[in-house]
Amino acid sequence: MYWYYILITLIAFVAMEALAWFMHKYVMHGFMWNWHKSHHSPNEGIFERNDLFAVLFSIPAVGSMMIGLTYREEWYWLFWTGIGITLYGVVYFVFHDIIVHRRIRFNARPGNPYLKNIIRAHKVHHKNRDRNKGEAFGFLYSAKKYTAE
Repeated sequence: MYWYYILITLIAFVAMEALAWFMHKYVMHGFMWNWHKSHHSPNEGIFERNDLFAVLFSIPAVGSMMIGLTYREEWYWLFWTGIGITLYGVVYFVFHDIIVHRRIRFNARPGNPYLKNIIRAHKVHHKNRDRNKGEAFGFLYSAKKYTAE
């Protein structure tokens, strides 16, 4: 039975990449630009308005886990869905905020070609400060065109 929960967690984690891409392109660069533009501008201090998205996006994760634990017999799979969403958020925070943007001091630079590719794609995304002319909205996946020759 554990394989089932592991599978649900992995599916939720991978599905978050598609949802994150959609939310980033159409919500964060759309009607919620007032929050997200703080991430595309020079920042003073440790926090930025964009950080409110972490709070907002934690609601489905926590809600899924609470429902899954409360109604364990019928809805336990939701607990593992919430775990997958949470794991995605943790990986996002470590990679995006610590490794790419260095919001917490971290001096190592990844040498792995995959990590270099997604770092480069994210840097291309940030070159444009306009909400409508962006590219590379993903996090765990980026096109091969961002691969260094």
